Parts: sequence; structure tokens; C-alpha cells
Amino acid sequence: MTQVEKAKLFASLHEKGTPLILYNVWDAGSAKAVQDAGAKAVATSSWAVAEAQGYRDGEDLPFSNVEQVAARIAAVVDVPLTVDFEGGYSEDADELARNVSRLLALGVVGINFEDRVVKGPGLNAIDRQARRIAAIREAADNLGVPLFINARTDLFLGRGPDPAVAIAEALDRAKAYGEAGASGFFVPGLRDEGLIRRAVEGAGLPVNVMVTEGIPAKLRLAEIGVARLSHGANPYVKATATLKEAA
Repeated sequence: MTQVEKAKLFASLHEKGTPLILYNVWDAGSAKAVQDAGAKAVATSSWAVAEAQGYRDGEDLPFSNVEQVAARIAAVVDVPLTVDFEGGYSEDADELARNVSRLLALGVVGINFEDRVVKGPGLNAIDRQARRIAAIREAADNLGVPLFINARTDLFLGRGPDPAVAIAEALDRAKAYGEAGASGFFVPGLRDEGLIRRAVEGAGLPVNVMVTEGIPAKLRLAEIGVARLSHGANPYVKATATLKEAA
């Protein structure tokens, strides 16, 4: 299967009612195990990848290491691969485009791209983040790859505003990100069923939620139209807890 075929397949897996389930990985071994368990696609978690290499999340892991991990995963799995790209490992639009092009050269067909200011406070302004997404889309188009850009908003993580208030801004961001070239909208930290439904109905993009304590059951999330479920760092946390106990 070619990279373009994998990219198209990956996009097609985002269906309301039958969400794509991603049990996030951190290296080639975990990726192979998840694929062998029947996964339709493989996704990295930036937190898990960094921790597995002895770094902290938040782009402390050098981008060259991210490339190495992605390359080894791509070499051992046959299913589509999406990489947690954090904030793109650069504030400069040209370098951002070069970074995503380097991932595409490895066979990657999807990325998560977040709107928080990775090395600073708060979130990027909507128009600035939209321009950054547009730069990524242009770079992918120039390489002929229909990259799945999963635009993540960090409005609902940490000590942010009341989710019931923040949902309006989230939908504004979804609209702008979609117009800029995003393929999906990721709302980690959003747990309330009614607000998740509002995101699904108003985002205009396939909605991705993170599986965390307090969110509705997977079947219920499917019923309200969620298109993608990510497990984030939890698989790594569980795996290392098992290792510590065994050791």
C-alpha cells in the first residue's frame, strides 16, 4: 500500500458512530504489539515517546529523536501511522513546514497538532494557529500526501475556563482550523457528554476525544457521533507500572 493510499484509508476510518480507536504507542516494539492486536492504525503519544527516551513532554525531546522513533515504527508496521507533532517543534512557519515534510518523508500519514504555546503560557490566537495549520497543509500538498491534520485544542486541559464557557471558543477554533486545512478536531480533557455532543454537532470536522476517567462509555461516545478515541499516555503508564511490579 502506498503512502497516499494509507493516508486515504486513515481518513476513511474517521466515521461518526464507528470511531477509530487508537491505543497510543511510544516505540517500534509497542507499535508492533498494538498492530498485532488488531489495530487499524497506529498513533504515538508525545508524552509517552518523550518519557520512554528519558525526557519530559513539551518538546524537550529533540525533533531528530522524534524522527528516529517514527522511522522505526514505520519500518515495522503496515497500518497507517499518525505522529503526535505537539506544536510542530518550531514557532517559525517555514521551519514548521520543513519539520512536517521530514515526517512525511518517513511514511507518516497523520499528525496531531496542538494550539497551546508549547514553551510559553496560554494558547496561540485563533488566526495565528490557523496560519500554522495552513503552512502544514501547503507542505503536505506540495509533497502530494493528503495528510490527516488532527487539530488539537488545549482549552479543556488543566486549569482552563469552565468547559461550558470554553466550548463556544472551541467551536470557533474548529471552524477556523477546518478552513485552514485541518482534517479533524481533537478535544482532550472534554468529558461532559452534552458538551462532547455540541462539539460533534458544531465542529464541522471529525471529533476526537481522549479516553480518560469520567468520560462517557465508548458505546455512548459512538452513539453521539465521536469519530476517534485516543488513549494518550495511559498505555505507557500501564505498561511501565506492570514492568515495575514484575521487576
